[in-house]
Amino acid sequence: MKKISKLHFHFSLFIIFFFVFIGSSSSSSEEEIYDSSNGGLTDAEVRYIRHRQLLYYRDEFGDRGENVSVDPSLVFENPRLKNAYIALQAWKQAIFSDPSNLTGNWVGSDVCSYKCVFCSPALDDPTIRTVAGIDLNHGDIAGYLPEELGLLVDLALFHINSNRFCGTVPRKFVKLKLLFELDLSNNRFAGKFPEVVLRLPSLKFLDIRFNEFEGKIPKELFDKDLDAIFINHNRFAFDLPDNLGNSPVSVIVLANNKFHGCVPASLGNMSETLNEVILMNNGFRSCFPAEIGLLKNLTVLDMSFNELMGPLPEEVGGMVSLEQFNVAHNMLSGKIPASICSLPNLDNFTFSYNFFTGEPPVCLNLPGFNDRRNCLPARPAQRSPPPPSLPPPSPPPVHYESPPPPSPLPPIHYHSPPPPPVPCENPPPPVYGSPPPPAPVYEGPLPPVVGISYASPPPPPFY
Repeated sequence: MKKISKLHFHFSLFIIFFFVFIGSSSSSSEEEIYDSSNGGLTDAEVRYIRHRQLLYYRDEFGDRGENVSVDPSLVFENPRLKNAYIALQAWKQAIFSDPSNLTGNWVGSDVCSYKCVFCSPALDDPTIRTVAGIDLNHGDIAGYLPEELGLLVDLALFHINSNRFCGTVPRKFVKLKLLFELDLSNNRFAGKFPEVVLRLPSLKFLDIRFNEFEGKIPKELFDKDLDAIFINHNRFAFDLPDNLGNSPVSVIVLANNKFHGCVPASLGNMSETLNEVILMNNGFRSCFPAEIGLLKNLTVLDMSFNELMGPLPEEVGGMVSLEQFNVAHNMLSGKIPASICSLPNLDNFTFSYNFFTGEPPVCLNLPGFNDRRNCLPARPAQRSPPPPSLPPPSPPPVHYESPPPPSPLPPIHYHSPPPPPVPCENPPPPVYGSPPPPAPVYEGPLPPVVGISYASPPPPPFY
């Protein structure tokens, strides 16, 4: 028995020595890796990175969090501000770069004095203060969102556009029941659509444009009671669902993604609320839905840089509030209805780079229009007409070795008047069976939409 215990003791010492040796050798190799592959990090930077890796943890959803300890000497006005302190200190630890030092004074228990943090009386208890808003817009801050931000249960505004935040949106955001505006635009978030936003009952303004989100968008987004949806400049790829028309938004911008399929006809159901819709530069390949003409309150409609085909429907002439209309760079054809160019508020109509063959004179009187690169007769800068087709070559003469065939029979002489000649039928109109030409290919970034004033212009892309 004593012999077994002594063996067990020596074996334990060996195991401990082995792991200490492996750990020390891996640490030295890590330092070599950092020094060789990251531009020669200093020893202090290597120690900081290793320390940061030990500080964070994963919650039950796999989202990252920070281990925050509260100094017992700190005094807080109320428990909610103590929770806000924990959330903001965790976030400060999750920030790797703050070039403007916006979070520099995030120290101590007076969180309402923190820069870019705004407090107000709690809705359910006006006698206490709580954190109601955070605005770090245009801070160029690098980091991620820790799951402790879910402790800010009274947060109504969360604005962090034009920074370098990455990762995903923590699922603990589901606790932000009062969140009204969520602006994550112009950052480096990635992954699937952050479905946690669908569970925010007070949310009205959603802006996640200029990120790297990808995949499909849940159709439940369009059943949610939102006022504005900005999801442009991401990597979403899917067909727009038929319930798009259920959305009560006033502005929806879906531009510069990888949509495909048809523009849903249910878009016409949004006539009571919709003011602006931007669908440019996606993969829509369908006819222009006539139901869009029901949008009597729409002021901006941009469907440029798609693959829309067929004519513009006459119903578009019923959009009496329309000010900006852009269908450039599609495969539309036919004649433009005069009712469109007669709309009372239309300031700019851009339909260049299509295959229109008719343009009513009233269009030339618009304050702004662009009809270049179509098939319009007597208009400048149009597409070149196709070259005339050559007649088929004549068959080569036949050389007979035997005597030539007899001449045709002499004409028949009628004793009665000859029968009336058969009238020539007009040839049937030509049938153009070839498909319309493909959309032109454009190299480099897409040009900006000139003359369109969006309600919320996109932030400058910091890449």
